[in-house]
Amino acid sequence: MNTEDIRRAVLAAIEYIAPETIVQAIKPDQLLRQQTELDSIDWVNVISTLSDRLSIEIPESDYGQLATLDSIVAYVAARQAELPGERPRGRTAPALGQLPTTVHVINGTLVTVRPIRADDMQQEADFVRHLALDSRYKRFMVTVRELPDAKLKYLTDVDQVRHVALVATADRGGQQALVGVVRYVVDSAGTGCEFAVAIDDGWQGSGLGGVLMHTLIGVARSRDLTTMEGSVLATNTRMLKFTRQLGFRLERDPGDRSCVRVVREL
Repeated sequence: MNTEDIRRAVLAAIEYIAPETIVQAIKPDQLLRQQTELDSIDWVNVISTLSDRLSIEIPESDYGQLATLDSIVAYVAARQAELPGERPRGRTAPALGQLPTTVHVINGTLVTVRPIRADDMQQEADFVRHLALDSRYKRFMVTVRELPDAKLKYLTDVDQVRHVALVATADRGGQQALVGVVRYVVDSAGTGCEFAVAIDDGWQGSGLGGVLMHTLIGVARSRDLTTMEGSVLATNTRMLKFTRQLGFRLERDPGDRSCVRVVREL
């Protein structure tokens, strides 16, 4: 595979994970994440997708070498030259049982926590639309009101192995509506994961976020993952306090001063 083939594969991976990105506008020698709407969990997915498509392991320790399109192409070309035909060597996932569905009473309301389903696309779209502008920005780190269908499909049609997603539903106007979503994506080494969580504005401070995160942490532990981490806007003091209460430590994000890395050993 020559460098142009690799470049096309990188752009295809970005387009697959973030279909709203105009890949033709990406400047190859400039910081990639500053040019795109990739949040931290999307970025991990881009690398994982590229790793699978090009049959090469990309350890997390090398992520710092992947800042621009040119540097990614050069990195992959070098790795392929050194290790032809290598397949990712992440740990094989243990035998996985079906994720449970649980019911909780929160502030007097029945809330069901269950695995997300592929047919939740419309509910996910409604959930994002129902979030306040500030809440959407804190979750996606971009100003967005509507998610494209490809992104909605990516968020809902998950394998529940490398990409685990749980939703909380409650009655709204006589119908079950999503009021919270939490997910993690396993890193390329297969030992850790990156999480994201979003809670409906009307349920902020209700304890729902804690229920969802404790459930997600339990799933990650049961699957022998060793660390969970995420990226939080430095201005999102409420989320930083929440993650600290859950046992996450806060670290400076060397790649983005506007964000804080939160890390928890499992």
